[in-house]
Amino acid sequence: MATKKLTAVGAIALASAILGGVIACVFIFARPAKADLDPKALIYTLPDQIKWTGGDGGAQQAILEGDPSKPGLYIVLTKWTAHHNSHPHFHPNDRYITVLSGTWWVGTGSKYDPDSMVPMPPGTFVRHVGKQIHYDGAKDGDTVLEIVGMGPATATPAEAK
Repeated sequence: MATKKLTAVGAIALASAILGGVIACVFIFARPAKADLDPKALIYTLPDQIKWTGGDGGAQQAILEGDPSKPGLYIVLTKWTAHHNSHPHFHPNDRYITVLSGTWWVGTGSKYDPDSMVPMPPGTFVRHVGKQIHYDGAKDGDTVLEIVGMGPATATPAEAK
């Protein structure tokens, strides 16, 4: 009976193949450990946990932080549905807006003219200056905005008829 002896090169090749297989199995079957986040250090809300309210006039709102009806900092998400706009109005304080998705359309002045509205694509940052008249909304598609401001966040109608 003939026996084959393993040469040093063959042994290294065999060991490398076995080690490679073991490493591949570790990567395929290993699951990363779920990190336990300290709620004293980090608070988060996943998208499917955000509570949207409203819908009247084509807009919904989700309050992320604070209370827009009271003095102090607030952060809200506003979702404008397609083909809905506000009419000329103003807010008492500056508001800082980032377009998260969709195209947001904005206009200024007391005369409502949707044809004069300017598109703000995703990623655009806008500052609504307090007590200055504007109108806004969505034309052909929904849009989502993040709005940050100091409350109370009221809206005063200002349309010239």
